[in-house]
Amino acid sequence: MTLVPIYNRIIIPNGKVYIISDRYRMVTGQLPQVGERVILLLSREEDSWKELTEEGFYPVGVGGTVTDVSKNGYCIVETSDRVSLDAINGKGAFHAELSISRIPDEEEMDPEIEQPRVNRMKQKLYEFLSTVPWGVMAKSYLKNMESVGEIASALSIWMSNTPEEKYRVLLESSPVKRMEIMESMVYEYLEMAKLTGEAESAQENENEKAYRKQAIQRQMEFLQRELDEMDPESVSDIRKFEKKIEEAGMNPEAEKEAKKVLNRLKQEGQNSPESGMLYDYLDFVTTLKWGKAEPEHIDLDEAESVLEEDHFGLDKVKHRIIQQIAVMELQKKQTGSILLFVGAPGTGKTSIGRSIARALKREYVRVSLGGVRDEADIRGHRRTYIGAMAGRIMNGIHKSGVSNPVMVLDEVDKLSASYNGDPASALLEVLDPEQNSTFTDHYMNVPYDLSDVFFICTANSTDTIPEPLLNRMEVIQFSGYTATEKFQIARRHLLPKAMESMGIREENLEISEDVLETIISDYTAEAGVRGLKKRLDTLCRVAAVKMVKEAGEEPAKVEVRKEDLREYLDMRPISHDRILEKKQPGIVTGLAWTRAGGEILFVETLFTKGSGKLILTGQLGDVMKESAQIAVSLVKSMHPDKTALFEENDIHIHVPEGAVPKDGPSAGITLTTALTSLVENRPVSPEIAMTGEVSLRGAVTPIGGLPEKLMAAQRAGIRKVLIPKENEEDLKDVAEEVREKLEILPVSRVEEVLELTGLK
Repeated sequence: MTLVPIYNRIIIPNGKVYIISDRYRMVTGQLPQVGERVILLLSREEDSWKELTEEGFYPVGVGGTVTDVSKNGYCIVETSDRVSLDAINGKGAFHAELSISRIPDEEEMDPEIEQPRVNRMKQKLYEFLSTVPWGVMAKSYLKNMESVGEIASALSIWMSNTPEEKYRVLLESSPVKRMEIMESMVYEYLEMAKLTGEAESAQENENEKAYRKQAIQRQMEFLQRELDEMDPESVSDIRKFEKKIEEAGMNPEAEKEAKKVLNRLKQEGQNSPESGMLYDYLDFVTTLKWGKAEPEHIDLDEAESVLEEDHFGLDKVKHRIIQQIAVMELQKKQTGSILLFVGAPGTGKTSIGRSIARALKREYVRVSLGGVRDEADIRGHRRTYIGAMAGRIMNGIHKSGVSNPVMVLDEVDKLSASYNGDPASALLEVLDPEQNSTFTDHYMNVPYDLSDVFFICTANSTDTIPEPLLNRMEVIQFSGYTATEKFQIARRHLLPKAMESMGIREENLEISEDVLETIISDYTAEAGVRGLKKRLDTLCRVAAVKMVKEAGEEPAKVEVRKEDLREYLDMRPISHDRILEKKQPGIVTGLAWTRAGGEILFVETLFTKGSGKLILTGQLGDVMKESAQIAVSLVKSMHPDKTALFEENDIHIHVPEGAVPKDGPSAGITLTTALTSLVENRPVSPEIAMTGEVSLRGAVTPIGGLPEKLMAAQRAGIRKVLIPKENEEDLKDVAEEVREKLEILPVSRVEEVLELTGLK
């Protein structure tokens, strides 16, 4: 009797079991022979036949006889009763002595019960097999099956039931219950097969649609390329963007992002709500200049001549710019510090940026940052927002059409933080040479190299610029223009430009040097030349009216005289602060710096009956209030014999023009001198002015804005100026014509100040 191991199948008693002949030979070591007696046992593992042991098989099997060996590769075993495996003697792979015992069923199957079920099951199977490609061959086998068990056994190879579930069928001793279990398993298999077939069919349909869509798209692309070649003017937007992306020379990240957005535009079509945003983005990034520009040779002599031609004066600034240009020529790349031009309005900070661009033969871009409160103005908006756009930096690069423009960031001191972020912090990456090679604008969402851009920043003051941002820049001070410099600027630049803009020829308008000097001295009050430009524009407009009214065949000639200026300019002369005609105890002339340039101011002090209080008026800031308190304490320490005077009187300190805020650390010695003059009741000459801070120990500390302050002193008629000794080096920045008209005395102690003013 031959042991035939069966794995993961349903085997039935009193029926037929179909076994593949090659499988039979593999597990028994011989081909099936008709009439051969066999025992069919279910193995626990697929390869249990390699070593026959009792543990490798389930204990219940069936006996049977090989009745047919088909040419189609199958053999048929007609089974009889169930058997119980008691022992296996021998360890060979194919030969073993079996100890078995018969297990009879409780009852016999009634054919009248089973036959209708078999017919119904066959009908269901025929319907299913009609839907599958291999159904015709399977129907021929199904036709010869006579019981539910035979059908279940044949199908059990494909059933998803576990080997244990298939073995439990054999454990059932009632033929009817066995039939019901197998019937349930067959119908379950049919339902799962139908669902699997439907899913596969649906997947095939989806795949067919996808393949068809892909084929149509490829065909459309091919036809579109053919049309593009035949009629370049009718090229589609998609194709245009494809070509632009290929030719733009983007970095890998930018090219990947552009292709991703282009694919979205293809998929969503022209009628999509997002198509406009996608189109704008692609238009922006594909028209941006991505490649690094080749460094050009810079002629230093030519650059110097351009700067001289466009601007009069500003020698220190021009020398610094020429130094940076020379370094760039040696390095053959953008290098050096970020320049920050600081000075009063109208001193040429912005316009010199245009001259630098002309000297370098580069494009010029101006970005105004005044009043910017939103970080997105610098970094751009994320594309999740409606109306998103790139920041001002990348917009400037885009408009310039190059990757290496000269970019002037105007009014960086006017930036302010808000709930929308801190724009000044966003500028840190832009202006840091170590970071800006990978600057990422939120709108673009890809890095862009800003290392070739020549950045220039401008400001009226450094007080409001955050320290981290200020550290990234080199501050270059723009001093105010002297009267002589203003005259030359007016004669060389402002007047010719005003006449050209009004259409006035040189021979039709005569303005003498005296007239220009009077306009500068009496009708302007500034460190720069912006107000002077407005006056000359006004003068030319009025002259144009006279020319047209008095014109005959040719425009009339107009001569402007000094006495006509009030009529022409329609304003009264500006009254500058002048030195006091009469000296008086407690009043001293000081010097102040404002964003419009230098000014003189008078510190007035007065004792009033009281209890020793300090009264400050004139809209003084916190720093000047502290300077006043220090001055009072210092004067008290120097006059211990005047204690009663201080205790019985209030000290009132006033700085005229109360509508104008005043602050800054430069009025200390002026306050101290005025109080000393008041206490000792001795006047100080109004022709002496001073600037400098003072400490409680009597030391005179340095101040800023010295050139502007000295120009204001010279303009007001001051003869002698006291300055801190530590500011002596700053005198080289003061115009020679100013230094020549003033006696400048450096001081380091307050005692020196009092001695020079005649109070000691």
